[in-house]
Amino acid sequence: MENKLAVIAIGGNSLIADKEHQTVEDQYSAICTTAQHIVDLIEDGYSVVVTHGNGPQVGFILRRSEIAHDTAGMHAVPLVSCGADTQGAIGYQIQQAMDNEFKKRGLDKSAVTVVTQVEVDKNDKAFENPSKPIGTFYTEGQMSIIKKEHPDWIMVSDAGRGYRRVVASPKPQKIVEKRAIDTLIGAGFNVIAVGGGGIPVTREEGRYVGVDAVIDKDFATSLLAAELQADLLIISTGVPQVALNFNTPEQKQLETVTSEEMKKYMEEGHFAPGSMLPKVEAVLSFIERGGKKAIITDPEHIKEAVAGKTGTHVVK
Repeated sequence: MENKLAVIAIGGNSLIADKEHQTVEDQYSAICTTAQHIVDLIEDGYSVVVTHGNGPQVGFILRRSEIAHDTAGMHAVPLVSCGADTQGAIGYQIQQAMDNEFKKRGLDKSAVTVVTQVEVDKNDKAFENPSKPIGTFYTEGQMSIIKKEHPDWIMVSDAGRGYRRVVASPKPQKIVEKRAIDTLIGAGFNVIAVGGGGIPVTREEGRYVGVDAVIDKDFATSLLAAELQADLLIISTGVPQVALNFNTPEQKQLETVTSEEMKKYMEEGHFAPGSMLPKVEAVLSFIERGGKKAIITDPEHIKEAVAGKTGTHVVK
């Protein structure tokens, strides 16, 4: 019997536990814990494609680049390259953690990372209205220098904490390396792909060109899962289940819901933008594209959620 395919998105909480644990070593330690939960699923007979966030890591690379530029005149690293750098570095940690876990359990399995480009539409309205804050906070006093050094940057005041650069967050249209990912799954590999939502590229006169933007990780994961015709999409987050009226006395955990019900709750405004909303939208998009089932849960409950004991299960 052919293995069922699960596509799992792991969020920032699976990579960086808290503000006190942001080093590369701390990150690897968090990934090793998450890898155990992923390998549980593989041990239960699933083939797995893992996707991951990269928000804080891109911020760190940009900050290092800015400091190196200011203090030693080093060239700046474009945002699109920062995305590619994190795919390699985080992918390396996930595949190593998974391979070590396979060996520990005596499983003849292997993980591999695919540096993944994701095509976006150059006419996407998001390019006219950049909304995704990235990188360093700047003071009012630093703004004149920033405008002189980076005239193309769009800066906004971010929640009173200072000024930050904002970039476009276009919708993913096509996974460029989809055939390679498919081939690796067919050969028995567990694949890490579309890290950080993928490297955004547009088509210019028949060739791909990288663009400075950030694709939402959950939307890219949803598209990948649909293109691979996955049996299951798992979006991992900081809570075991999605709730209605979150953090109020009327809070109600969602167990199994239809995509129609979920859409209704979304339209009623139950899910916070920038938090649970994109995860719910990604799940609904997967179901609309022919997906059978999606689960939203936290990393430590993946095995229990797939067994139907917890998690929010969204079905057609």
